[in-house]
Amino acid sequence: MLEGKKAFITGGALGIGRGIVEFFIKNRASVSIMDLNEEMGLKTSKETGCFFFKGDVSSLEDVKRAIQSAIEKMGYIDVLVNNAGWDTIKFFTDTTPELWRKIIDINYIGVLNTCYVIIPHMKERKSGAIVNISSDAGRVGSTGEAVYSGTKGAVIAFSKSIAREHARDNIRVNVVCPGPTETPLLDEIKKSPLGEKIITSMDKFIPLRRLGKPEDIAPIVGFLASDFSSYITGQVISVSGGLNMVG
Repeated sequence: MLEGKKAFITGGALGIGRGIVEFFIKNRASVSIMDLNEEMGLKTSKETGCFFFKGDVSSLEDVKRAIQSAIEKMGYIDVLVNNAGWDTIKFFTDTTPELWRKIIDINYIGVLNTCYVIIPHMKERKSGAIVNISSDAGRVGSTGEAVYSGTKGAVIAFSKSIAREHARDNIRVNVVCPGPTETPLLDEIKKSPLGEKIITSMDKFIPLRRLGKPEDIAPIVGFLASDFSSYITGQVISVSGGLNMVG
């Protein structure tokens, strides 16, 4: 399915990112990951065979350095998966501008940075697939995640725009929107009273009656990165157990 593909995946050390890395490696892609968590990044690299580069997606210089190193290791990059993300659950009026900036920098500026660096490389090769991980929060909003929802909505609009701009370069851009998914980040979110209240009641509202798992998300990312989806671009696909049945 992904044989011969060379993928660069952000936030690949844990959670959904780790699930995507495992799926890509299993399907015979070469993978480089960028993550701020050095301990888990090295562990993932050792256990899966991917290349690991430490870096912060919100830093353009870190992104440039990691992508250049990945190209040196793999020869080229024809798949970009923007998975890195972060959030905490608080009502908007309980947040601060410092928190807004952190959420925006990781979830939106990080996507701009990687696309800004990798798209010219893909244009040169006249080939590429970008899969941006957004969230159903970006499609319909989410209590306690106002700023996060805004960044994920921005990722969707940005992705559609660059899909239009670069279709002529044979670069496809699509978006995957997970619903609540069992990850270390979700465990962190549940430590706050509001987070615990929202997350622990979520499965009652999900038609398939359970939270997602990283292995639920990875296959659709792999499909959109593969040649099987060569006529698909600018699309947004939810993987949320039917929680948000939006068109």
